Amino acid sequence: MTGANSVLGKVQLILEAFGPDDQHLSLTELSRRSGVAKASVHRLAQELLRWGVLERRGSDYWLGIRLFEIGQRVPRQRILRDAARPYMEDLFQATGETIHLAVPDGREVLYLEKVSGHSQVTKPSRVAGRMPMHCTATGKVLLAFGPRALVEEVTAAPLERLTPHTVSAPGLLLHELNRARANGYAVEYEQTRVGYVSVAIPLTGATGLTTGALSITAPLYRADVDKYAGLLAMVGHRITKTVSAMRSGG
Repeated sequence: MTGANSVLGKVQLILEAFGPDDQHLSLTELSRRSGVAKASVHRLAQELLRWGVLERRGSDYWLGIRLFEIGQRVPRQRILRDAARPYMEDLFQATGETIHLAVPDGREVLYLEKVSGHSQVTKPSRVAGRMPMHCTATGKVLLAFGPRALVEEVTAAPLERLTPHTVSAPGLLLHELNRARANGYAVEYEQTRVGYVSVAIPLTGATGLTTGALSITAPLYRADVDKYAGLLAMVGHRITKTVSAMRSGG
């Protein structure tokens, strides 16, 4: 069997049923979009769940983190990390503060890269570590410039308080996201760790979709938010151009 009638063809149709703005889809919606019979979607989804290619939360299906792991073997996220790394080092030299590169993973941010000195922030961030979106600067900027469905998902869930300053009311978070959209960057004051402030910008791909976030984290007493926002905006444009050039082989 070949094409859409083969098992692999059906798997392809199921996975491609997820659009850029879709965080999760029901079995019925997967069947409708893929054109694969519901019974076949259910059977194949069980295999994909075991492989980690799909994840299930409640009655809905999500693309699994296994796809991200496989993706590291082809140059998608690696290109973003490789493109950003030199500019992250430049930011560190210019500020002496901790620089993070993050991508969305469900309701969390996943850190792809980090540049810092020996005495810089070691917790709670680490490469391949995760933090909640609602209280991190990278998460807030991914929410502000990402799909609306993700904002709805995050605000529908309890907002965990990591510090006394963590935003825990959906209305307040929405206000912060509106401010981030207006400014072009997000700021969080002591929401993930008391005594620290972070500033983040979105990183966009060739299609204009937000693919990641870049941030600077510093102790509150010496942080210069305006300076950090300006530096981040400057390198953000350069990273986007570098990613486009790397993907086109230029």
